Amino acid sequence: MKILCTELFEEQLKTILSTFAEEDFEATKKFKLYLDTIIINLPTKAEKYKKAALFDDENIKEIPHEEYIILFFINKISNTYLILSIFKK
Repeated sequence: MKILCTELFEEQLKTILSTFAEEDFEATKKFKLYLDTIIINLPTKAEKYKKAALFDDENIKEIPHEEYIILFFINKISNTYLILSIFKK
């Protein structure tokens, strides 16, 4: 099983983290650490997340995290999890 991230997700995350870092560096580290934990545990917890409201596809799910939504896609054929994007609710 693989966990991959799109370039869009990486760009959005950099923007979010740099904004946080300007305000509170410790909060930024906690946010990133928690986010990493969610992503690492994705294969064992993916089924607990609900289908993304923006898509009509059971394989695209959303993870609420603080005031953000993280979208990911489950490719059951290749057993891959693709982190699509992160945005404010």
